[in-house]
Amino acid sequence: MISISRTVLFSACALFASTSVHAQDCPKELPVVEEGKLTMSINATIPPTQYIDESGELVGLHREFGDLLAERLCLEPVYANVQFEVQIPGLQAKRWDMINTGLFFTEERSKIMKLVPYKVNSMAVIGPDGNPENVTTLEQLAGKVVGVEIAGFEEKTLREIDAKQVEAGLEPMDIRVFNTYGDTFLALGAGQLEAVFAGDEIGKYYENKGQFTKMLSGLFPGSPAAFAFQEQGLADAVVDALKAMEADGAYDELMDSYGITKIMTWDAWPGEFTAFYAGE
Repeated sequence: MISISRTVLFSACALFASTSVHAQDCPKELPVVEEGKLTMSINATIPPTQYIDESGELVGLHREFGDLLAERLCLEPVYANVQFEVQIPGLQAKRWDMINTGLFFTEERSKIMKLVPYKVNSMAVIGPDGNPENVTTLEQLAGKVVGVEIAGFEEKTLREIDAKQVEAGLEPMDIRVFNTYGDTFLALGAGQLEAVFAGDEIGKYYENKGQFTKMLSGLFPGSPAAFAFQEQGLADAVVDALKAMEADGAYDELMDSYGITKIMTWDAWPGEFTAFYAGE
């Protein structure tokens, strides 16, 4: 069970029956955990998509996206800032209505949740500023200490890379997992890691700050991120909101403001926003 005392909640109050969203456009009787609110889990440790700024505010792409979706649904956005590994169990236990943290779309996950892909990801290997060892291939990670956030697509992919390299006769990586990417990059800065395997966006954020360098980027492009739901009715309502955002330009404006690759470039894009569910 997830203890609510360990969950940091952020809420944003607004008048959702505004000039941009009219009361008659609001979906009726949405299946939400708390009436009048859209409660979203988020892991606010991954700048620039989701993090806590110097004033203690939750900011980033996923905060802005969540606010816009809540507005379209005429609900108040509420964010539960929790570690990644509790987000899927929390969704299944109806602690929150949706996962809004850049969850990677996989067929396995689509069997237990309704997934709505909304952007395309790629991966990067981030290392010390300036890339002093001139790492230019994944094979050069053999034998190195590499950090990654626990229990996500990134860890799974890194371990698959390592297994293939070991099978090919290379030295295994020393893979170390961390609860958050904040912890992972602290370890990199302290010299406890030689590299971090993470999303291109977070690598670019730290590179722009002059702290680290993306030694490799654009790896495994085409893996989409998705919002996740248990309730089909809510997933369908979010799909409708995304279609409206695409039609009026709000989706393009938000993606472009963060330099995010749009979901339309996904090789399995069905032609419109869709809720995928492979379960019974």
